[in-house]
Amino acid sequence: MERSIAGVLAGTLLAVSTLGSLAFGWIPAYVPQPKPEGDWRLLERITYENISIFPVVSASSQDTSTFLTLDDGLASGEVVVREHGAEGLVRDRDARTPVRQYDGGASVNQLVLINRGKRPVLLLAGELVSGGKQDRVVSKDRIVPPGGEPLRLDVFCVERGRWSSGLEFSAAKTMVHPSVREQAAVNQNQSLVWESVRKGSTSPRAAGAPAASISSEAFAAAMANEAPTQSYTKIYRANMVGVSVDAFVDGVQRRFQRATSSLKGERVVGVVVAYGGEVAWSDIFASGDLFDHYWNKLLRSYAIEALARPTLRETPSLDDAREFLRRLDGPERQESEPGVYRWREITAGHLAQIELDALKPKTITLHRLLLHRTN
Repeated sequence: MERSIAGVLAGTLLAVSTLGSLAFGWIPAYVPQPKPEGDWRLLERITYENISIFPVVSASSQDTSTFLTLDDGLASGEVVVREHGAEGLVRDRDARTPVRQYDGGASVNQLVLINRGKRPVLLLAGELVSGGKQDRVVSKDRIVPPGGEPLRLDVFCVERGRWSSGLEFSAAKTMVHPSVREQAAVNQNQSLVWESVRKGSTSPRAAGAPAASISSEAFAAAMANEAPTQSYTKIYRANMVGVSVDAFVDGVQRRFQRATSSLKGERVVGVVVAYGGEVAWSDIFASGDLFDHYWNKLLRSYAIEALARPTLRETPSLDDAREFLRRLDGPERQESEPGVYRWREITAGHLAQIELDALKPKTITLHRLLLHRTN
């Protein structure tokens, strides 16, 4: 009997307490949090020196086998890239902003791409093609359908001191590092591209921060001795720089393989990358196969950025990294080619998100980039 009375009193007090809390606002209203896009899960961070990498895994995967990558297309001959104006190959497909012209109709900021194959070609901003009159990088993510006319391709130069030699380009199997990719993909500025190639990183250095592993003197020595034309590839493979990059990549890759080798029913489809305690970058793909294709050159690009930034030992939390899986809410602009692809960019404060959708055979987001802008 006593227990029954005590139970009734406790229930009455709980009800009164709950009603009072609701009446006076003591219990905050539940606000649902935005969920990450896609069927994605973050693994714990992998940390090496001043870089932290969070693998993004998924139990589902899109079929991306119908797309040809730039490296594979150039290697097989299904894709040809040449200087603008070479052998009268180019016919105008759309209006472009006028750019500086050189001999023979060649242009610093435009090349010609021909897709001779039977599959659409996937291009990512920051992919490097070497040769021609100067080495260049692709300026924007896009898809080039098969069987079309020669395409005027917008690019940025990453070899400032050369304007000579051949017309055709080959696969460099290189992705420029984030500071350079940002200037090409987001800021669309040739001068800033050149500056970031020379400096290594455009991330502002806080007062009192430790020096970068690759000093400005090492960059200068590499350009003076091994890369007089300021060729991106030669600078970052020069002895003064490249040895450090190779060792760094090996250190990260060993840890990455250990952390992802025991996955069951999931594939790695992307990464979120932090330098020191700052989450700065993410690349996520529609499939594990597509991620695997790009991973080696992406990892090298992240390593170069890490070595060019201060050697801060702070590490970010898993919650910090999860923010890079959420869709931004901000101004959006789009470009598209009907039935082929749609490109869109969303900006919010210091963050920028770029997505590339393939529209055939069905609509899928092939690549998603989110970055913390450095300027």
